[in-house]
Amino acid sequence: MYYVIVSAASAGGKGIKVFKEVKELLDEKNIKYKAVKTEYKGHAKELAKKISAMPDEDINIIVLGGDGTFNEVINGITNFPKVKVGIVPVGSGNDFCRGLGIKGKPKDIMEGILETSGNKEYTRVDLGEVETGECGSRLFAISSGFGLDAIVCKTVDESRYKKVLNAMKLGKFAYGMQTVFSLFSMDTFRAGGESDLEARLYNGVIFAAVMNMKAEGGGVPMTPSASPFDGYLSVCCAHDIAKWKTFLYLPRLLAAKHENIEGFDVFETASLNMVLNKPVILHTDGEYVGEVSRLKFRCRPGELMLINRLNLT
Repeated sequence: MYYVIVSAASAGGKGIKVFKEVKELLDEKNIKYKAVKTEYKGHAKELAKKISAMPDEDINIIVLGGDGTFNEVINGITNFPKVKVGIVPVGSGNDFCRGLGIKGKPKDIMEGILETSGNKEYTRVDLGEVETGECGSRLFAISSGFGLDAIVCKTVDESRYKKVLNAMKLGKFAYGMQTVFSLFSMDTFRAGGESDLEARLYNGVIFAAVMNMKAEGGGVPMTPSASPFDGYLSVCCAHDIAKWKTFLYLPRLLAAKHENIEGFDVFETASLNMVLNKPVILHTDGEYVGEVSRLKFRCRPGELMLINRLNLT
C-alpha cells in the first residue's frame, strides 16, 4: 500500500501542484494509495506514526515535500523494518535528494519509485541520531548541528524573505544571506567531549555540523567525503578562528576546500559526545530542536529503506 504525505506548505505551496502530477500518474496506473495533506508543523510526524502502526505487511510512505517534511516523517516512523520510504522533492533546499542524486521531473521520480517498489528493491541508507538532556532524541537524514548553522536554519525558517525567494525559485540563497548576517552577531562557545578514538576540546566554537550527507543548507559541502552508506557520521567543527577570517574562508567552504584550513576540524566517527559551556541552538535537517548543552550523536547504519531510484555517479 502507498501512503502519500503531501506537504502543502513546501516551497510556497508547490507541494499541491506536484501532488496533482503524481496523482495523475498513480490514477493512470490504477495504483492503490491514500494521500493526506499536512495541515500544520509536526503533522507529517503524526501521520508517519499512524501509518507505521497499520497492519499492512508492505507499507510504502511517499513524501512530497522538502527536507523538513522528510525529517518529520523519519522521526514519526516506529517500525523501520516494515516501512519503506520514497521522496519526491518539493522544498527549497532538498539536500537529502541532492546528496543521493534524486532529481528530475516529479512524474519521472515517481515512476522510479513505483518501479523499484514493484521489483521489491530498496537502498539501505544510514540515519543519524542526536540525544540531548533538554530536548530528548531526534533522528536526522542530512545533518544535525549547533552554533552558526543552527542559528541560520532557525532564522531562515522564520523569515519572510525565504518565502519571497521561494516564489522566485531562489530559496537556497536564503541560507547564504543569513550566514553572512549571523556570523558577526553570534557569540562563540566552548565544547568538549569525545569521538570514537579521542577526546576533543574546542575553544571559540563557531559551529559544529554532524553530517550524514556531504552538504547541508542548500548545498554547502561541510564534509565532502561523507557517505550515508558507510556506518559513520562526518563532523566539521569551526573553532578558534577570528570572525573576519571566517568570512574570508566562506568561499573556500562553499568550494569544499576548507578541510586543510587551520581552525576547521573535519573527521569521521560512529558516535560523538559533546558538552558545551552554555546552551546553544541545535537543529536536525534544518529543523529547530531547541537550546542544548549536552549532546550524544550516533550513526544508525542502514536504518532507512529508501525506494527511490538513485544516481550516485
